Amino acid sequence: MDKDIAKQLLSKISAHKPGIEEKLTGKIETIADGVARVNGLQGVAMMEMVEFPGGILGVAINLEADSVDIIILGDYLRFKEGDEVKNTGKLLSIPVSNELIGRVVDPLGRPLDGKGEINSKDWYPIEKRAPGVTQRQSVDTSLATGIKAIDAMIPIGRGQRELIIGDRGVGKTAIAVDTIINQKDSGVICIYVAIGQKAARVAQLVEILNQHGALNHSIIVAANSADPASLQYLAPYAGAAIGEFFMDQGKDALVVYDDLSKHAWAYRQISLILRRPSGREAYPGDVFYLHSRLLERACRLNKANGGGSITALPIIETLAGDLSAYIPTNVISITDGQIFLEPDLFYSGIRPAIAVGLSVSRVGSAAQTKAMKQVAGKLKLDLAQYRSLAAFAQFASDLDPVTKAQIERGARMTELLKQPQYAPLPFEEQVVTIWAGTNGHLDSIPVAEIAGFAAGFLDYIKTHERKLLAALKAEKKLSSEAEQQLVTAITSFKEERSPETNNEAAS
Repeated sequence: MDKDIAKQLLSKISAHKPGIEEKLTGKIETIADGVARVNGLQGVAMMEMVEFPGGILGVAINLEADSVDIIILGDYLRFKEGDEVKNTGKLLSIPVSNELIGRVVDPLGRPLDGKGEINSKDWYPIEKRAPGVTQRQSVDTSLATGIKAIDAMIPIGRGQRELIIGDRGVGKTAIAVDTIINQKDSGVICIYVAIGQKAARVAQLVEILNQHGALNHSIIVAANSADPASLQYLAPYAGAAIGEFFMDQGKDALVVYDDLSKHAWAYRQISLILRRPSGREAYPGDVFYLHSRLLERACRLNKANGGGSITALPIIETLAGDLSAYIPTNVISITDGQIFLEPDLFYSGIRPAIAVGLSVSRVGSAAQTKAMKQVAGKLKLDLAQYRSLAAFAQFASDLDPVTKAQIERGARMTELLKQPQYAPLPFEEQVVTIWAGTNGHLDSIPVAEIAGFAAGFLDYIKTHERKLLAALKAEKKLSSEAEQQLVTAITSFKEERSPETNNEAAS
């Protein structure tokens, strides 16, 4: 008897044709705020594309017994109740090709920059299951940002997910843009996803990347603030799909999601329209899954699967530095570390305004070169201690020599790690600069002159010790001979400085 039932089930399964291949037609029952409830599409698949009048696409996101809820990927105001809707038989996908590099597209892959059509033969699904553990390898290759404070203390590796978090206007996007600029000639394809931003700001970013020669290895996916919430919801998944296209070719990709706070807002808007029950801060219960399934797609594949990688830099905006809010805590728990930017540091002139004590990379020194490990060492711990000591020292009249020396060194290292925007430093120049500070060669230099001294010393090294920089770049380590050369070079540089400067340093 059991065998007969099994045979009947197998015959029915083999005779069944998936609903996604069926040609279905439905009619709009209700429509509001970019979401349409449609009758007659009961056989449609989840995340299947449907077509509205005029060729505008939608995607099935809520399947019920007698109706389907569809988010419209375009101007929904032109539609009315009773309009006909057809399924397409295709899951929501984006066209991908190497021609995307240097272009600005929307989340459906349509060009926004007026440079003509993009020829794409391949289509990648917007939603895709992340690679399994057996397909991955550990993160051990550095993705240099060009920012001294990050590469020395909070290193990022290829395949990592590192959160950039902080209040509005404290330099979150600046870190991401500098990282993209620094990938020039590194072979890393950069995808910047702009979610809910003004079109003018996106245009400004494109111009900045173009000026610094970074547009040649970058792709911009833009869902602007004027676009429907549906496109803002899909934008980061489109960026991930483009990144997977390059990862599957064995290449390294960097995806910046700017920012996932606005992404969560868009999803909350859609969910409330779909009458899904809301929870904490009015977000739907699956908002954690929203971001976890996105960020899990960032990884480094093993050699058997091509060896490509996707590095994710999600950005989250906090309100008054509140790290305990719902979305920040969600994304912190998903990522492999966070770079926290503090407004007080930013407004006091410390830029990038990284709060060392609250920032961490869970990959750590595994993603650093040997040379950077040698010179950075305890830099993160020393700076964190300096911040607390400096605050305490304001209320102390007398300090012991050890504490005073620690505060003096910390003040100089803080000054040394300041860096202007759009000026990422090559790895070997960072090593030389940080070496000078951590080995005490700047202790005699007044704090106000640290930046000028460091810049002058770098120029001196570039002029007189080119072979040393070339060896550092090639070998990725600082040998004892190279260190001795640096000692000789910094001694000579100090002697060449003007007598007035030397007198000030001596005093």
